[in-house]
Amino acid sequence: MLHKTTGVVFRFTKYGETSIIVTLFTEMFGLRSYIVNGVRSKSAKSKIALFQPLTLLDLVVYHREHANINRIKEVKCLYPYRTISTDIKKSALMMFIAEVINKTIKDESHAQELCQFLIRSFITLDEMSEQTENFHLRFLLRLSRFLGFGVYNVNELLGTRMTSVDIEQILEKLLKSDYTETVLIHNNQRREILELLLKFYADHMDNLGEMKSIQVLREIL
Repeated sequence: MLHKTTGVVFRFTKYGETSIIVTLFTEMFGLRSYIVNGVRSKSAKSKIALFQPLTLLDLVVYHREHANINRIKEVKCLYPYRTISTDIKKSALMMFIAEVINKTIKDESHAQELCQFLIRSFITLDEMSEQTENFHLRFLLRLSRFLGFGVYNVNELLGTRMTSVDIEQILEKLLKSDYTETVLIHNNQRREILELLLKFYADHMDNLGEMKSIQVLREIL
């Protein structure tokens, strides 16, 4: 049966000589895998760009509820990024976020709300001209609310961990502000807050593991 939906590319793997299996988080069905034939052939080079991680898509898909892999009938870019691919900070942030969501988003719960959150967040980052260095901190705080362990105040985040009053005040501001509001954070403070957030995630998720992209993120920011 055919359905129209929006989606976010999480990852793809090569399949056969010219095909891929792409994992998307769709607004209608949540996390789903689709086979795309011939997309790696010489005559279809441009199409592979549609399936790069975190690309936003408009889709018409075939859906069988119990099928492990479905097919895509039609696909086009929902929103072409204008700055993310050329801004080194934004590219590093998206690399980190791609790793985070691939490790944390595993099912279809709250699919519509979560998909809309991801799409709005990435469009916002693309349109931002300043304060991008704090984007990932706010993103992690908001994402947790869709994963079942949402944090709404500093005490919930810290638990028994101790930190400085300055860090607590910054966390309070991040919790209450949107992506574009100015919150002044020094590099060492930003690093400490990110470590606190990742420890918070690790407390609530099995096998989160080490984030491979975090070193690149630290160097760029």
